[in-house]
Amino acid sequence: MFTRFFFLALALTLSPWLFSAEDELVLDTAERYVRLQTQGLPGKIKITMGKLDVRRLPACSALEAFLPPGTRLSGRTHIGVRCLGPNIWSVLVPAQIAVTGNYVTTVRALSAGQTLRAQDLATLSGDISSLPTGVVVNPANAIGKTLRNSLGAGQPLRSDQLLAPRVIRQGQTVRVISNGQGFSVSSEGKAINNAAAGEVAQIRMNTGQTVNGIAQNDGSVEISF
Repeated sequence: MFTRFFFLALALTLSPWLFSAEDELVLDTAERYVRLQTQGLPGKIKITMGKLDVRRLPACSALEAFLPPGTRLSGRTHIGVRCLGPNIWSVLVPAQIAVTGNYVTTVRALSAGQTLRAQDLATLSGDISSLPTGVVVNPANAIGKTLRNSLGAGQPLRSDQLLAPRVIRQGQTVRVISNGQGFSVSSEGKAINNAAAGEVAQIRMNTGQTVNGIAQNDGSVEISF
């Protein structure tokens, strides 16, 4: 009787430690996932994992971390960890992901359609994770581009607010280069639409045929076969 009581008491004493160890595995799995997924982000990354809900997680031999739908790897978020076996369960781990680095803001109020110059922009340092998705981190990626919409002074600049300069304008005569295996043919046509470098340009050839190609930095259009 004493022996049975002893082992029961020992099991109850060790249970919190065992569950704590399981919790640590879950936290480690979540943190490794975050570090892997954020290693390409600009700036200095600080990851703080929160505490798990007080619960008894069954033992697991295979853990897998995932990003729950509707969440992102920045700011206050949650990382999912699921058990693949032998017991099937999943849990959400709270996390705080701070990305400190440079970002670009406007110096003054700017109008839609305005072409950005270096003196229109300033570079600040702060928590990028608290800013809108797509914030510009290098002014070189904004200078020379056109604003889609007006911005007030001191606003962070996002990449989706920028238009690349047009290298082809509607009605312009353009050189069309057709490339294929072992050949390259140059001809001319008129642009049907405006296009920036890397965008699709529609060209009406002198024969009347309409073709699609990729606008190049020099104002030509390249077609690959």
